[in-house]
Amino acid sequence: MNLKPRRNEEPEINVTSLIDVVLLLVVFFMLSSNFSAEGRLRIRLPQASSVPLERAADGALVVTVSASGSYLVNGRELVNSSADTLRAAVLKSVGSASRAAPVTIRADGRASHQSVVTAMDVLGRLGFTQMNVATVQDTPAPPP
Repeated sequence: MNLKPRRNEEPEINVTSLIDVVLLLVVFFMLSSNFSAEGRLRIRLPQASSVPLERAADGALVVTVSASGSYLVNGRELVNSSADTLRAAVLKSVGSASRAAPVTIRADGRASHQSVVTAMDVLGRLGFTQMNVATVQDTPAPPP
């Protein structure tokens, strides 16, 4: 008769292969997932040239955003910088002219981004489809 106590070994579960399978599944699902393209905005970026283009016609609409965030429509400053005032000034300036005509937005470099976006939003809601952003070529500083 064998009276020696038996050694109880703890059962061991090897999870290495399970981790490998889970990792492969994660990689597979990441690579095969469909990334939705909702909310993308197509933007045509302007290209500057060394030759200045001709000035816009006299009847063209120019909206200027100053450094303080106030608006000017065709050189006339508005009473306040609200979107409703800008909308009314644009409607008064354009009248019954075509909304397909290009609109030029001139913004000061120190103007807030929100002011420029508000101007673009107002013009877009009024039906203008062609908006140009005016750029000014910096003149190089003379050497000291």
